[in-house]
Amino acid sequence: MSENILEINNLSKYFGGLAAVSHCSLKVKKGTITGIIGPNGSGKTTLFNLIAGNLKSSSGNVLFNNADITDVPSYELFSKGLLRTFQIAHEFTNLSVLENLMMVPGNQSGEKLMNALLKPSLVAKEESQIKEKAMEVVEFLNLAHLKNELAGNLSGGQKKLLELGRSLMKDPEILLLDEPLAGVNPKLADNILEIISNLNAKGINILMVEHNINAVMKISDRVVVMAEGKIISDGKPDFVRSDKKVIEAYLGSSDE
Repeated sequence: MSENILEINNLSKYFGGLAAVSHCSLKVKKGTITGIIGPNGSGKTTLFNLIAGNLKSSSGNVLFNNADITDVPSYELFSKGLLRTFQIAHEFTNLSVLENLMMVPGNQSGEKLMNALLKPSLVAKEESQIKEKAMEVVEFLNLAHLKNELAGNLSGGQKKLLELGRSLMKDPEILLLDEPLAGVNPKLADNILEIISNLNAKGINILMVEHNINAVMKISDRVVVMAEGKIISDGKPDFVRSDKKVIEAYLGSSDE
């Protein structure tokens, strides 16, 4: 049995003649937090979208629990336990925080009119179970005081937490977090980092793209650095922090 939850092998994506991602390979070990960083235009978001099933690859493959999921659409990956969040939250603005969470589980009995009419006790029991799960999630995310607030009224950081909470309603095996700290104030950013660490401690694997290098270095077991569509460094935070190739990618070479 593989020790890796996710394996990316020689993955590439071309847009015309431009290689947005070029022959990238990486492995996400079970039980870890892996961060992906890189300058703007380095290809990290494209790589992320390829893994998450939001883009089709030009070549290479992606394995999840040893099964090939290359180019499998994101809605199918959702059912397999591979979930992602987005840099810009996609909440239902006119529903409450709790209602947003309760919308997530699929194939609910109450979605069928005949069940609502003929099996009201079944629908009520299932709804009660889903609500209980949603309450656990808002408590975990420190959003319980906002459970009845319309999602559209939340701050940017709170919407990020709600986006994360919707993923937790599915009990994911691995979470792909896209810029979880973007636009978030420092205090709430620290809270989100603590939540991500707690999720990992609960057994949820984390792959995270983030611009905040210090935050990535702080909580990641491993850091992957991209530049010009390629992986230029991969290792523990201390190694990556001192890697000459990484320093040059961000600051330029001494000649420049």
